[in-house]
Amino acid sequence: MLEPRAAHPRHTVTTTVFDPQRASEADWDRFLAYWRLRSAEDHPGEPVQPDADRRREVLKTAPLYAFHRVLAVGGHGEFIGSLSTSFRRPGTPGSEPFAPFIDAWGGVLLPHRRRGVASALLRTLLAQMEQHGKSIATIKAHMPGGHAFLRAIGASEKHRSVENRMRFDGLDWQELARWRTEGFAPAHGLRAEVHAGRVPHERLAALVGPMSSLFDDAPTSGLQRPPFRYDLEDFAPWYAEMDRRGGEHFLVLLLDGDELAAMCEASWNARYPDRMSQRLTAVSRKWRGKGLAKGVKAAMLQLVRERHPEVTLAITSNAEVNAPMLAINHRLGFAPYRHDGLYQVGTRSLRDFLATRSTTPEEASR
Repeated sequence: MLEPRAAHPRHTVTTTVFDPQRASEADWDRFLAYWRLRSAEDHPGEPVQPDADRRREVLKTAPLYAFHRVLAVGGHGEFIGSLSTSFRRPGTPGSEPFAPFIDAWGGVLLPHRRRGVASALLRTLLAQMEQHGKSIATIKAHMPGGHAFLRAIGASEKHRSVENRMRFDGLDWQELARWRTEGFAPAHGLRAEVHAGRVPHERLAALVGPMSSLFDDAPTSGLQRPPFRYDLEDFAPWYAEMDRRGGEHFLVLLLDGDELAAMCEASWNARYPDRMSQRLTAVSRKWRGKGLAKGVKAAMLQLVRERHPEVTLAITSNAEVNAPMLAINHRLGFAPYRHDGLYQVGTRSLRDFLATRSTTPEEASR
């Protein structure tokens, strides 16, 4: 999405709900063609997800979250913009703190920006928020135009994160061995637990609570949010997908009896064998300052190297306010690749903005 100031003639905009379970093959072809174009515009040079994988991902149903997709249609029937939303299903376990919140993401193809397409999509967001009683929409931006657009509609930036990337060939493995030795030192009195490939379901059931506590303690600036949490229900479909296309889940833990002192999590996708995704690294407050974060991160990197010597790149995201973790990553050789802003906007701001935008008779869902 870009700035809403009209620099070109405005489109007559039609939006349509995209229901993946009922979409025709023609609609799927148009959707996948749109997705390829958006991926190339938003993430130039990055691997593009195969159409079959993208379709399978969109078709998946999530037991805890409801998804809604709206597409903007161009003059020749092609898809030119999109708005997707998700929110926690009411009545699911622990859903009460999620009730006010809805997540939204989307955009408009470059040739069609500044022509009223984004405003038409925002009207569908407002309608969804009013229908489902949502008061806060959270939207991420990383392109300059996306930041400008969100500010223009009255959204406030509440949190910034940075995607960092690191080449494996620059790692100092001797220093990492020292980090692991210090973090896993017997003097700490901690027990190490390592999982490579999959974590058994019974163990996950015992870990999701302690892992959620560490996850929820992550710094998020001024972001209004429900608790960060791991949900046991999410692991079975994720593991099934990894079984299908190849992949591994890694988890390195340090435990103080039955209490979780530190954790480091990563994943590897066989579709992109040269890279690993570094997920959460976290340490319990009472164990901070003892080298545990460096220890579990070093152990994780060594584990991935042993199992997948083809990996050359590590990718992770960090809150810009998380100075200790950023310092560790900097020492490892991680460097900023892109910066993301998380914005939040309420229904009143959306109404005020949309009241300033002209509409056309065609600007309606069908």
